[in-house]
Amino acid sequence: MRRLLTSLCFLAVIVTGCRHETDEIARKLEFDAFLPIYNRHIETWLKTQQAATAKETARVATELTTAEGEAKTALELHAAALNLEQEKWKFRLSLGHFLKVGTPAEIPADLVWEYGMDQPEIGDPAAKKGGAFRRYIPTFPPTIRPIGDNANNSFRGDLYDYIDMPMVNLHPQTMEMIPGLAQEWATSKDGRTIYFRIDPEARYSDGVPVRAKDFLVSVYLRVSDNIVNPYSKQFYRENIAQVAMYDDLTVSVSLPEAKIYAPAIAGAITPSPPHFYSEYGPDYNERYQWRFPPTTGAYEVLPEDIIKGASITQTRVKDWWAKDRKYYRYRFNPDKLVHTVVRDESKAFELFRAGELDTSFLTQPQLWYEKSEIAQVYNGYIERVTFYNKYPKVPRGLYLNVSKAPLNDLDVRIGIHHAMNWQKVIDVMFRGDYQRLNAFNEGYVTFSDPSIVARPFSIDAARAAFAKAGYTQEGRDGILAKPDGTRLSVSVTYPAMPQIDRIFAILREEAKACGFELRLDGLEYTVAYKKEMQKQHEMALGSWLINPPVPDFHQFLHSTNAIDEKGNLKPQTNNTFVWHRADTDVLSEKVRTASTAEELKDAAWKLQRIMHDEAIFVPGYSVDFVRIGSWRWVKWPDCENTRFSPPVVYDPHEVFVFWIDEEVKAETQSARRTGKSFPESTKTIEDYRVKAPTSPAAP
Repeated sequence: MRRLLTSLCFLAVIVTGCRHETDEIARKLEFDAFLPIYNRHIETWLKTQQAATAKETARVATELTTAEGEAKTALELHAAALNLEQEKWKFRLSLGHFLKVGTPAEIPADLVWEYGMDQPEIGDPAAKKGGAFRRYIPTFPPTIRPIGDNANNSFRGDLYDYIDMPMVNLHPQTMEMIPGLAQEWATSKDGRTIYFRIDPEARYSDGVPVRAKDFLVSVYLRVSDNIVNPYSKQFYRENIAQVAMYDDLTVSVSLPEAKIYAPAIAGAITPSPPHFYSEYGPDYNERYQWRFPPTTGAYEVLPEDIIKGASITQTRVKDWWAKDRKYYRYRFNPDKLVHTVVRDESKAFELFRAGELDTSFLTQPQLWYEKSEIAQVYNGYIERVTFYNKYPKVPRGLYLNVSKAPLNDLDVRIGIHHAMNWQKVIDVMFRGDYQRLNAFNEGYVTFSDPSIVARPFSIDAARAAFAKAGYTQEGRDGILAKPDGTRLSVSVTYPAMPQIDRIFAILREEAKACGFELRLDGLEYTVAYKKEMQKQHEMALGSWLINPPVPDFHQFLHSTNAIDEKGNLKPQTNNTFVWHRADTDVLSEKVRTASTAEELKDAAWKLQRIMHDEAIFVPGYSVDFVRIGSWRWVKWPDCENTRFSPPVVYDPHEVFVFWIDEEVKAETQSARRTGKSFPESTKTIEDYRVKAPTSPAAP
């Protein structure tokens, strides 16, 4: 596109001199023209899916007439899933246009509206506004656009995900729904459509009111061909049934199936201001590369605060519309959030020690026990906290590719579980502070089975399992083999980093005692990730972050993410187990579409048990706390509703309950100059701590 524009400008030189200020091509959003075209596109796609499902249903019905045993059971499960699919397509086609402009008369009169105002406050009433909070980022973002090329970079959360206001939020302590942009919301009788009434006071940072049309425009921006974003196109096509507006302040979002937490799921769509995107077109990526859109959240990025390659500063929005609202009034306190690029972690810690950065993570043992044993801590200038959170456990461990021999043998997989001495890794590498992870998707409270406990390291148990798999001969190097000479040897792929290298050095040596050869395949991060996505690994170290409150199994276990229609391995999906089985497909769908907590719990517990019994995931270690060092002018809540931070957070900074006390900062800086000290402060906040089950002793 850039080459074409250059050519057009060259032609214009001949005729007009290509005067940029007068001859630039006029632009407009073109949303209204897009609407009927996209609605026809979605309707055609739905009818195609409906026909394909009908064809598959007929095929399965024919095969069922002669099938027996396990094959018949699998076909019956598949047929049940297809019936649900057909019902879904029928419902979606009955809705009409995907992006709909309706009238107030179409809003059901019998809706029961919810307000979500009965939850505890978030933050501390003692919080003060003002000051600048300084952190570091390891790299400068390639863009500050919320969508388009490279928009999904590591800095995106700071700019948008933690700042923008959705329709409905989840309370970070109770996980109940609370208002965001929506003043109230209601669910249709079938549980599939959520109606939202936008708060009349909701404004963008430039003062323009938020309107219902902005949510339809938001979808348009993400699915149009002006940007290359296949994920967004697939997401809206498959996970949203309809987005409709009825008047300036009323929107509805329909989901393909009724789901638990439906208002929060449907209400996650954020608006996009049409006036800002009036120049949206094929050159969107370049035109909007460094333009920050007006936000509904507390912080914006001003043009003068982007110093490319060096820093980005966020400024608190003056007269933010939600600044006095419950759940938000004691948060987002600093006037400025300054993010400075520091590419080296050790240098960043030195800047923190010097008082140039305000906080630092100290969760790694060497930071807590060694590097933070410094005068700034002893003199009380830096305060340390261990905060036990209730965020679901990261499923960090070994992902076994069951399509590769010998990992297609259950006994081999069980033997590997017993041959991995993760407890020694925890004791040696992490000073015993971390815990053994017990199961995939652990820590979702009601939706996680607490009875599942990871298999302990045991030489006897490992060798017994390997013997059942036929590995009965021991070579001179102690590695087991089958009578035909096949060695018990599996490679593990992981990103080569000093700490991870040391972890696998321990695991490899311990595995030898069990007769198992663990071959180390440490690769550069992107190379390791690519190999895993191509399903070329045997085992791989993984640690996916799955957001609460609902666990996710579909992307990791469903057969559509393992193999294609011809049975070939499907690359570029997160099913790195390459696991595909009819019963887990049905259960994965139930977790994704459950409309009640009991239904979700039943399916999630069964899937956790299957993953444990089939031994496709070797649980590694988990951390149920974060350790943070803060200069004493950074204050954290200490009140009845919030002790340090709400508990359901991965990083306490993300909920913005801290504040900067300028008087304490001046006092501390003066004390440093004069040599005055304060009492040393090292605290442990255990108010939200969840006691983990105790692992059984090794046989």
